[in-house]
Amino acid sequence: MRRRSPSLAAAAFIALAAPPALAATNALPPPDAIARVSPGATEYRIGPQDTLDINVSQLPDLTKTVEVDPSGKILLPLIGQVQASGRTPVELSEDIAIDLKKKYMKDPIVVVSVKDAQGQKVTIDGAVSKPGVYPLAGPTTLLQAVALAQGPDPKLANPKRVAIFRTIGGRRQTAFYDLTQIRTGHAEDPAIYGNDVVVVDTSGAKSFMQNFQGGFGLLGMLIRPW
Repeated sequence: MRRRSPSLAAAAFIALAAPPALAATNALPPPDAIARVSPGATEYRIGPQDTLDINVSQLPDLTKTVEVDPSGKILLPLIGQVQASGRTPVELSEDIAIDLKKKYMKDPIVVVSVKDAQGQKVTIDGAVSKPGVYPLAGPTTLLQAVALAQGPDPKLANPKRVAIFRTIGGRRQTAFYDLTQIRTGHAEDPAIYGNDVVVVDTSGAKSFMQNFQGGFGLLGMLIRPW
């Protein structure tokens, strides 16, 4: 009996409003304002629901762990709401220091670090051995991302048909890739970014993608056969 991953329904709904899928030969551009770096890197851009460690010298009340809210802001004593999303840890440190200097401290020393980067996670779904949400420790390619889920399911997967869902220009876009061509060096191994969704199709006369076309109608506008 063919296995289905229930969470693929969520991936399908996410992509309903997207334009037609890109051909496998066209690489997806990078996503909106997301750096493909490890959370500890200075270039990392903070995102909603990231967890931050904030340390303010000589002010214990402001030395704490906070979570960025869905609107991209954090709430700090004395200061109030501060925009965190889209800022690097260094930039946010400077922003907090400026706010403190205006009213409370002469030369505040503020250090912001990212404890948990929700924006640097990828969803691997479909015909893989262990579907799930995985953190990106640094620059990651499609082959490496699928390996995080312990590779394609040897009995169910169609490695020639792997989709990447990504938000570009405020819209969800998709491209298909052939893992067999990537492994042999005949196709480029594309970069994976935080918040990407990777879906490995199933093999057989009627693929998993085709099954979902029938079940969700509009998906046919997004996913085209090879």
